Amino acid sequence: MDPHYDAQDVARCDLCEVAIVQSYCDFCHVNLCKPCIGEHISDDYSKKHIIVPFQQRRSTPIYPKCKTHPKRACEYQCKDCNIFLCTDCLASKPHNKKHKLSKLEEVFHQKKDHIHRDKEELKEELLPVYEEIATEIKNQIANLDVDYQKFTTQMSKHREELHREIDNVMDQREKEIDENKLKHLSILTKHLEEIKQLQSLMQESLHNLNEMEESNEVTPTIHYSSKNQEFSKLPPKVIVSMPKPIEKEELCSLIGKLTPLSTTLEERVFTAKKPNTSVRELLDEPEVLNTIKTGYVGLCSVTCIDEEEIWTSGQLTADIKCFNTQGVLQKTIKTKSGYRPGDIAVYSDGALVYSDGSKRTVYKVKNGQTEKIITLQGWIPFNLCVTSSGDLLVTMFSYDETQSKVVRFSGSTVKQTIQFDDDGQPLYSGNDYPKFITENRNLDICVADVEAGAVVVVNQAGKLRFRYTGPPSSTKNKPFKPGGITTDSQSRILTADHSNHCIHVLDVDGQFLRYIDNCDLELPTSLCVDNDDSLFVCEFIKGNVRKIRYLK
Repeated sequence: MDPHYDAQDVARCDLCEVAIVQSYCDFCHVNLCKPCIGEHISDDYSKKHIIVPFQQRRSTPIYPKCKTHPKRACEYQCKDCNIFLCTDCLASKPHNKKHKLSKLEEVFHQKKDHIHRDKEELKEELLPVYEEIATEIKNQIANLDVDYQKFTTQMSKHREELHREIDNVMDQREKEIDENKLKHLSILTKHLEEIKQLQSLMQESLHNLNEMEESNEVTPTIHYSSKNQEFSKLPPKVIVSMPKPIEKEELCSLIGKLTPLSTTLEERVFTAKKPNTSVRELLDEPEVLNTIKTGYVGLCSVTCIDEEEIWTSGQLTADIKCFNTQGVLQKTIKTKSGYRPGDIAVYSDGALVYSDGSKRTVYKVKNGQTEKIITLQGWIPFNLCVTSSGDLLVTMFSYDETQSKVVRFSGSTVKQTIQFDDDGQPLYSGNDYPKFITENRNLDICVADVEAGAVVVVNQAGKLRFRYTGPPSSTKNKPFKPGGITTDSQSRILTADHSNHCIHVLDVDGQFLRYIDNCDLELPTSLCVDNDDSLFVCEFIKGNVRKIRYLK
């Protein structure tokens, strides 16, 4: 068979064009059989030939050539200058020592992982949602004839009950119905076309992601920017109301007059699929993957959605710092008051929210703009949690420090207050100590009450489910004082035991599973888990954030 023309034939060597391919030159991008490898290499010894098994072809990154030293490949990227550098650049004229350098290989593989996740999200989650939207609109269009026929029939029956002298008026109304139907059809058709355009853009993006995932070109991979956040902002749902007859005076009151078509936009919100919660088990020996040095003296809070942005705040500063998982500082935000934030949290769209007890206010920061979203009277906000539905849970205490409660806000509107149990007793201790808060995957609300020495868990309705005050038989020397708290994809609850320098891991019903106490943690406080179930732990005095893998 001719290997150039038969698509079903096996891959052949590019040199002899006869033998079945066994190897591949990752530098020259050439298929090779074993006998032809020596011939290929001998053709040009100046090239850095990389011979790999054919199944592993295109596994070697293709680094960009240095503009200053053309014979050298770039191995580093300066985050501050956004340029690529080779080792000769660093040796001959050392780069600004204050600038942050990243290894291209690490950045390349991180971006590859990001591209793969985006491709899977686009293919498995976003495109199916848009397909459902398109189907919904198609069904509306398909039912238009039936719906409008019913409406016309009702009008016809009404017409039969009236005197012949009003036939002209009825004819006019039927004409209006036909006009409204055409307008209705036009609106839905236009909306369907918009959805199809978006689907086409996503298909194009998916195609590009497939190509980028297969490509080893470093430059376009490094410069890749995700569009999934843009696609996840679903288009508004077009709701066109059917016309209804309204009462009019004199003759028209016998027939009624059609109200004009009314079009409203109902916001759609994309909700990512929840991860599979039945497969990830605890590691026998958790391990520290990385340590981020934040520079805080008294590290109080850490929060993140993924490893791209890890937000932190400290005890003695108004600075809220954002790091990547390599510990490189990305940006810094200062509180408006100049005082330390009580706590920080992040919305799904990346917007930061922080509490400021000195102003009794909760602020939201997005695109560099800071706005007040909550201001309290008689209460001081402290710890925060953004829920899966986009609400904000706020722990707060009264001016006289005798009462504490949890309040759920939608924007600035109070939706729920959680303060007492069914017997009218306070759920939480009344003081100004932190009460770290999180929402579990089953929508339980979990609060680590430091002063009470308890993790207090209520259901979505605010009814007490259980209190955890430590394992049945403790092996630790000091009383349990829970600090930070978080939950993972398996609905396990993790809480920091500040005094005993460890983490307690509980199941969804509050049963103690194990300690994480082999990672040399010192005074752990705030915790968070990203969407890959990596655990981030604040070390209060050292000012470090430890990234820990604890699941298989």
